[in-house]
Amino acid sequence: MKGEVSVRNLERKKCPELAHSLSPLRHSAQPYNSCCVHEVAAEHAGAGAVLHYGRACLSPCGRLPVLHIFGQEPLDVGRCAETFRELYPDRQSRVVVLSDVVYAHAMGELEQQLSPEYPHIVFSRVVCEDPPVPVPPGEVRQFGRQFLVEAPGGLQDYAMFYVGAEGLALTCFMLTWNRCPFSSFDPTTGCGRRETLNVNRALMRRLYLVERARDARVVGILVGTLGVAGYLAVLQHLRELLRRAGKRSYTLAVGKPNPAKLANFLEVDIFVLVACAQNSLLDSSDFYRPVVTPYELELACNPAREWTGNYLTDFRDLLPGACAHVELPPAVPAAEVIPDISLITGEMRAAQLCDPPAPQLPPGTALACRDQTQALMEISPAASFLESRSWRGLEQQLGQTPVSKAVQGRRGIAIAYEDEGHQQP
Repeated sequence: MKGEVSVRNLERKKCPELAHSLSPLRHSAQPYNSCCVHEVAAEHAGAGAVLHYGRACLSPCGRLPVLHIFGQEPLDVGRCAETFRELYPDRQSRVVVLSDVVYAHAMGELEQQLSPEYPHIVFSRVVCEDPPVPVPPGEVRQFGRQFLVEAPGGLQDYAMFYVGAEGLALTCFMLTWNRCPFSSFDPTTGCGRRETLNVNRALMRRLYLVERARDARVVGILVGTLGVAGYLAVLQHLRELLRRAGKRSYTLAVGKPNPAKLANFLEVDIFVLVACAQNSLLDSSDFYRPVVTPYELELACNPAREWTGNYLTDFRDLLPGACAHVELPPAVPAAEVIPDISLITGEMRAAQLCDPPAPQLPPGTALACRDQTQALMEISPAASFLESRSWRGLEQQLGQTPVSKAVQGRRGIAIAYEDEGHQQP
């Protein structure tokens, strides 16, 4: 409620004529992540635009115009500049300064203090709208940040300095720009440090999940957002990818995923989460089944996509026309499929895309002659899972159980049946 009151007061001061048309939507009604704009709730309220208050992932929306109000949390600019000088004593260092959106208001003052001393320092700008295409050479536009790099080697010649607390945004930056060393300054504690997150170890964990995705036969597609532009297109893209890879897919909308929810789907071997860039990296160590990103699923199922060292967290980069889109190669006949060995289970699996299943025949041609020496076989992941279960549910077992007469059962309630007192010595 505090954020709602602040928004109302802000509009009464700056735009009084809009104060009567505001309809606050609490984040408690947000079924997904609070950093994303909840367009569905706004449309249910009949809103024509959205004022999003607080931290945001700055993912573009597809239906409604959005005005972001980040707020302005306090930042000791002098202390931050002093920490920067301690971390980068070389005045010729190439550094890109990133910040949490709640500290973007103070980046201008910080730039005035550091730019005269560091000629190669670059400050990123927060960009809320979808940038035009194409992007000029040397300019980086990702995660709602925009900055220009001029080093001959590109972005990998720069270090990154992040102003903000440790969280999902910093982790997303470090995995995406994994070739750049990171440092950070936490305004709440006033301390700076060189980030010690072992990026290589984190990437090894993600690549292990890619191998798990290659072994999976049944994949659950988790809908983690309903507001980010392009989420419907990537859902269709993932379904087609899994169909071509010979895997069964199910689309699930369960809100915020947690171990208790996903444990209900025992038949699913692995989940893929379609969410914004900051929330797609879900730590699934406590989950019964692992959760991967759309990019990791593409690495597992698209033979044409190879690991280049560049990690992608924005699923829109995988769509046709995007910077990182890779076309699916043509299907390989079943007789020419080269087998692959799983590094986890040691079992054989197909490494190429298979031919799509043949269409269903009309009833008049359902019967056909075949060679008696040939056998018909259909591989069903669901049937294989059911066959591996020790208990398959209630079965009639006709003729296998003795017939008994109906007798009178127990009376009372569970806490005290009528016959319990007579059985006690």
